[in-house]
Amino acid sequence: MAFHPREGSGHGSGQAGRDVRRDRGGQRSRPARRDVLRAGMYTALGATAAGSLLAACGGNGSGSGSTAAAGLELSRPDHPVRLPLHSDIPAIGNGLKPETGTLKVLNYAEYNGPDVVKAFEKEYKVKVEITTFVSMDEGVQKLRTPGARFDVFYPTSDIIGKVTVGKLLQPLNKTYLPNIRNIWDQLQDPFYDQGAQYSVGHTLYQTGVLYRADRVSTVPANGYDLLWDVNHKGKIYLLDDDRETLGMAMLRKGIIDVNTEDPAIVNAAQKDLEELIGLVNIKIGATQYSMVPEGSATIHQAWSGDAINAQYYLPEGTSTDVLGWWFPQDRKGAIGSDTIAVAASAEHPVLAHHFINFMLDNDNSIADFAYTGYQTPINALNPDQMLADEYVTENLVGAVIRPEDFDIGYQLLQLSPQGERLWDDAWARFRAGA
Repeated sequence: MAFHPREGSGHGSGQAGRDVRRDRGGQRSRPARRDVLRAGMYTALGATAAGSLLAACGGNGSGSGSTAAAGLELSRPDHPVRLPLHSDIPAIGNGLKPETGTLKVLNYAEYNGPDVVKAFEKEYKVKVEITTFVSMDEGVQKLRTPGARFDVFYPTSDIIGKVTVGKLLQPLNKTYLPNIRNIWDQLQDPFYDQGAQYSVGHTLYQTGVLYRADRVSTVPANGYDLLWDVNHKGKIYLLDDDRETLGMAMLRKGIIDVNTEDPAIVNAAQKDLEELIGLVNIKIGATQYSMVPEGSATIHQAWSGDAINAQYYLPEGTSTDVLGWWFPQDRKGAIGSDTIAVAASAEHPVLAHHFINFMLDNDNSIADFAYTGYQTPINALNPDQMLADEYVTENLVGAVIRPEDFDIGYQLLQLSPQGERLWDDAWARFRAGA
């Protein structure tokens, strides 16, 4: 049974959906979409896995797809990777009945539409227990906590290789996932997990600039320059995310390798960010979805899902026209995706597969998007429909992601341990001054 958002749920199309979204109540602590995994990740995976990971990624630090005995490679669009399978973590067999009891889900806060979850509970006569995290580092720590028994985990695409080598995921049995046909072709066989052995694409986002159009009179051709606009000093914010901010500084200068491990490039990006401290009194934020519509920020680096969400945080009676969204017109900007996977520790692995398949149903996926504001990669959800159904307004339609955007966008991907330290150190130096 599919959950139908237009049948009284309040998360469907038109004004009803928008009203319920506004009534969800209060400020939400929007989690970071990606949090680069520092040395703590290797500790979290344990000594043996850590050694394998360091060996696999050590290489020449170039960020290219170097291989080692452990079998972990740095995946890139031009270097797709088939992740290793483990004989002691097999996929479940065919034709098994879903388990009963409580399905345990580990995900970012506010990234499961409650009505969709309730519909799943009703159909399968089970309970769903959602444990949340605010960063991927924290998520992995919780996944590996001794005694923790999670069934479903939502990893970002850049860490699939790490958690696979760390034996935290189990392979998928796609006989339970017929709805995988609903998602974009690129994510049915993604370069970071060839054959989608361990993961299924779930959430999409681009990184651009959200701003108050009623305050910003001119948007430069290079919209990243909005963050350097002295006319709005004290009202400009960057995301609290090292990869996103340093990567943005690189893209602003025309450097498209946002996974570089060249110290000169990374340190130059750091210097460009440091310029913002004295120039515009730059601030770091994590609630861009509310700060811009409510007016406490005029310009904020943001994810596309937050731009779509921002309309629901406007003061009552304020037109959505006051919101503006900039992303490169040629669509060549930062882009990324999150996934759904089954944990190796799952006590309900068959039910977990059914949950993933339920979330891939077209109606359920659209309802999930209506709640979170973050687009799902299904073919049934297209820009024209999103505009017609008033999920997004005309001035924010540029935040809608199309399949072809993944062919030309720049994804922030897994780095080697040396590369992570390089980026972390640059970010720490900038934050010390900011």
